Parts: sequence; C-alpha cells; structure tokens
Amino acid sequence: MFKKILIANRGEIACRVMRTAKRMGIATVAVYSDADARAPHVLMADEAVHLGPPPASESYLIADKILEAAKATGADCIHPGYGFLSERESFARACADAGIAFVGPPPKAIAAMGDKIESKKLAKEAGVNVVPGFVGEIRDTDHAVEISNDIGYPVMMKASAGGGGKGMRLAWSEQDVREGFEATKREGLASFGDDRVFIEKFIESPRHIEIQVLGDQHGNVLYLGERECSIQRRHQKVVEEAPSPFVDEAMRKKMGEQAVALSKAVGYFSAGTVELIVSGADKTGESFYFLEMNTRLQVEHPVTECITGLDLVEQMIRVAAGEKLAFGQDDVKLNGWAIENRVYAEDPYRGFLPSTGRLVRYQPPAATETDYSHPFEATPDQKGYIRVDDGVTEGGEVSMFYDPMIAKLVTWAPTRDEAADLQIAALDRFRIEGGGNNIDFVSAIMQHQRFRDGALTTGFIAEEYPEGFQGAATSPELLRKLAAVAMVVDLAQAQRAASISGQLAEGSVKLSPERVVLIDGERFELSLVGSDGGLLIEHGGDQPYDIVGNWHPGQPLFAATIDNEPLSVGIKPVRAGWRLTAHGASHVARVYSPRIAELSEHMIEKIPPDMSKFLLCPMPGLLTALHVEVGDKVEAGQPLAVVEAMKMENILRAEKSAVVKAANFAPGDSLAVDAAILEFE
Repeated sequence: MFKKILIANRGEIACRVMRTAKRMGIATVAVYSDADARAPHVLMADEAVHLGPPPASESYLIADKILEAAKATGADCIHPGYGFLSERESFARACADAGIAFVGPPPKAIAAMGDKIESKKLAKEAGVNVVPGFVGEIRDTDHAVEISNDIGYPVMMKASAGGGGKGMRLAWSEQDVREGFEATKREGLASFGDDRVFIEKFIESPRHIEIQVLGDQHGNVLYLGERECSIQRRHQKVVEEAPSPFVDEAMRKKMGEQAVALSKAVGYFSAGTVELIVSGADKTGESFYFLEMNTRLQVEHPVTECITGLDLVEQMIRVAAGEKLAFGQDDVKLNGWAIENRVYAEDPYRGFLPSTGRLVRYQPPAATETDYSHPFEATPDQKGYIRVDDGVTEGGEVSMFYDPMIAKLVTWAPTRDEAADLQIAALDRFRIEGGGNNIDFVSAIMQHQRFRDGALTTGFIAEEYPEGFQGAATSPELLRKLAAVAMVVDLAQAQRAASISGQLAEGSVKLSPERVVLIDGERFELSLVGSDGGLLIEHGGDQPYDIVGNWHPGQPLFAATIDNEPLSVGIKPVRAGWRLTAHGASHVARVYSPRIAELSEHMIEKIPPDMSKFLLCPMPGLLTALHVEVGDKVEAGQPLAVVEAMKMENILRAEKSAVVKAANFAPGDSLAVDAAILEFE
C-alpha cells in the first residue's frame, strides 16, 4: 500500500480524498494557489505545497508543478479528484514516466473516452446502444443539413471535445442547422481547441442516467448500480440520486452489462462512469443510449457509496496499488435511497447569477455519518443519515476563480420520500450568509410534486420555473406556524431588552402577551396563553400551538418543535420584525403590539429609488469589456459590458433605448453587486 498520497485538487473533493487516505493510514499532501493558502484542504493535509497565482491555468492545471510537488514531498501516488487534470491523458502518462502511481484509469482509456466521436465508435463496436447520428467528418453546413435530414429532427449538434454544456446546439429544422452549425464549430475551437462537430438524434423527454463502474488491473470490472442526474440547469447537474426511480432490475442489468462491456473494451480499471440518455417516454427499458464515459471520480459519487456501502476513493487507491477487487458482481447489493443536492454560491432569485465573496456565516447541518466503507441499516430511532461533503469554512472566500459549489448535502434513508424529507429538514438547518446561495431552490425541488412522483427529465427546471424562481410555495398552515415563531422570537428579544442590567427599574416593564404578526400579506392575531412543556400560542385554531425550543437573540437558527413536529427556521432581524426562512422560502414577519399594528396601517410606505437609469452589476466580478462610451446611443438588447465571475462570462445588455451619460468603471475593475457601471440620460 502507498505511504503518501498527493491530491492534485482543491475544495471538497481534496478534503474527501484526504478523509479516506487518513483512515487507511496514508500520509497526505495538499497543493494550493494563493487564493487557497488558508483553505480547509490545506490545513487538513499533513503537508502542503504552494503552486502559484489564483487562476487555475497558473496553478492547478500545470502538470509539471504537481509532479515537482510529489517528488519534493516523496508522494508515491497522486489522486486527481475531478476536473482540472483528472481526465488529461498526458498527465496520467507523465505520472507513470515519473514512477508515481496515478489513482485513476490507464492513459489509453482516458484518451479513448475523452474524444466524443471516437468513444461513440468504440461504444458501438462493444455492443453498447448509441444514439442514432453521424460521427464521421462533416464537410460543411450543406453536409450537416443532409445528415440532419436523414436522422430526423430534432437533432443536437455537439463539439467533439466539448463538456460542461459548451459547444451544444439544438436544431428543430433545417434553418436551425444552417444558423447554428458554424457557430458550434467556433465554440468548440474557442473553448477546447477542436472544431470537429458531430450530430445525433435529440431524445425527447430525456432522462440522464449513469452507471458507476469499478475495475481492477486484473481484468475484473463490475457495475455498482445507477444514478439519476436528470435535474440540470444549463447542462450542469443540480440534484442526483441513487437508484433511479425510473430503472427496474432488468433495465439496470442491461445498462450495467453494456457499461462493463465498454470498460473492458478499452482496458479500463479504477472508478468510472458511463453516462446514458434515456427516453422517459419509453417504458420498455430498451431506449437508453450511450452519451460519454467519464474516466474519473464523479461529483455525485457519494450517493452510490451510500446505497452500496463501498468507499469509492478507497477502492480507487487499492486498485492503483495493484490489488484485486475483494468482491464480485453478485456481492453488490443496493440498499435504500440516497439523494445529493449541490449547494452553490449563486442567487436563484436573480437568475442564478454567481455570488462570490466572504462566507460571513457557514454552519452546515451536523453530519450523522462519516464512514463510507460499510452498508448502513436504519434503526427505528434513526430512519436515515446526513452526510456533508464540503471544503469551505466560516470566514473563508468563495473565489471568482473556481467553481461556485460550496458543499454537497447527501441524505440516505430506506425510501426515496424519506430521503427527500431528510433533505428538506437538513437544508432548513443550513445557515450561509455572505452572498447568495441556492438552498431555497433545491429545497423547493425536494418538495415539488413532480419530483416526488419521479417524473423527471433534463428539462425539469426550465419547465417548472419558466419565469425564474421566486421561492417555494408555502402552505397556509406553515405560514401560521411561522407567524407563531416570529412572536416567540420577538418575545425573547423583548425580554432580553427588558432585563439588561441597570437600564430599567426591575419589574417596570410588563410584556404584553398579545401580538399582531403581518407576514406575506396575511394578518395573524396571536396570544401567549400559558406553557405546557413549551409556550402555548393561541392562533385562532382549534388548539393552541405548543412550541418547544430555546432561541437567544443573535442566533441564526431556531430549532423548534411545534405540536411534536420539528421545524428549523432561519432567523434574521429586519426593521420592525424578522426574516424567517424555512422549507425553501423566506418571509418577512412584522411583529407589533395590537395598538401599534392599528397605527401602522396609516404609515406612508417608503418608495425605493428609481435605478432604471443605471446599468447595475448583477453579481460581484471582474469587468472584462465595456462596449460603449459616453455619448453613445444604445438600443434594447445591445451588449453593453461583460462581467466575468466563477469562470463564466456574463454579457450585460441594454433593457431599452438610451444615451450613455457616464461610465463609472473601466475594463479590469473589480465590481461589487449592484455597482452602477453606466448611467443613462
């Protein structure tokens, strides 16, 4: 077994690999850029080596620096994590040439599966179902039109070396092909240095399902069940689960055997994933097609670990050390259900714009399971467990240079509904401040009836939130409970204010037991009527609420029990009340005494200033281009500026015709959210 492992990555995956390595008694080495000098993965490692400036192209992507770090520290193996160098054939070869084990597949397998055109040819030869399409050389636009007409519309044009949703265009007609083919080639060349394009049939009502494979260097390859990753935004996965609610045992076997056949055809070993597109309209279990093979550990690997009881990182390390798999296909049993939500630094209320900056508060829910190397069986008093994979800490930075993922929240339970319920409860206990996050959004998905029904497609988000996300729907009963929580919190704040030493004569303040709470346009008249283990709040219903739980001013979370049902509510003070967050939505509750509530109806509402004459920056980032100057006349839809954040360029366009009056920033300037880039006459 290896003595020392270098993890050529950062963030949560670096921490994840280190946890297993430490359990196996292997010393760990971290690498880091200037931006990550005090990051958790650096502090967690036994040794750490500095690579260079924050941009990945000057640090994490320089293979020579990684290899130098391994040699300098005496590391005898390198785990690449995912992203960065994990699927770069040249890096795997360089490790072999340096006599350092690469914890991943052989270089030839990486090369074979890294080219989407060649991989489809290999898949077809191995007897794997492939989407009807054309994978040869496409001469020009006319040839592309001819191919598309033969396949039948709709078709998808894809850059051969593409990934991450780039270099893809959907065509519903010949005109779409003529307009989009050359643009797809240009995107492929600009993003990946390869302008080759292939065309394939677009599968309607598509589901994204993938098979986890695991092989050793002795010719053994197994499949470890499937994951469903259909809920995506801009071709990026948001929610993953295992198993899939769509796949039965017969379909699983067919998919798994084809994935194993493909793996064996390229001499694959280590962990890998065969991604499939499945027609949700076909219930026969036959309409699944090969998309691509990811020759690395997937972001969503935890859900497979949860249902199999296998630590995939441990298996990868053992395989790299030359060990045989200690189990066979018949030993792989799927137990229960696991769901993973990716917690991103992005604002779902503002079109999912990236949100960089300092994590002023970061408090994840407490993990109840940290060992991934054994099957978990629920007990009557513990119906499931929570796992949090993260690589950030309170006070740390969400950098504009890297992926915006903050953490992965994973829940396991005996059934799918129980795993989703655990997600909702755990998401309510997540407290993040300092920029936007998508916790409300993923909580809303967990509660959505279509998700509960398992009626998933890759168009789920676009179809269910066509006008953007405005928060999860809140039932009248939950709103009433939140109003009662607001009253309890307000009473606690008032009691603290009345008890500050030396401020008031003892006993001079008597707190009224009555409150009026205004929340989401609803008015609730509440009264404290006594205690029975907690606080009894009369709310106009048949029985008063019995609220149990301690909250002290300043705490960001109130973990309460209302009528024996747990409810965790995020608490933040606002003018004359509180912002309460629970079950995927935030609500401002104004809390008044009855007399003040009566008088407040006569208050003049403050009108926010008119900002329509400004071009505001929608997220923190770097101004990389300004397309207009003072005095220029602009038209609606015209590009005005480009802001780069989280490795993505965002084009800001004019909302209406106007004349530029002032430019407040220049290319190269760093921008805060809502910074006024331009002012119009």
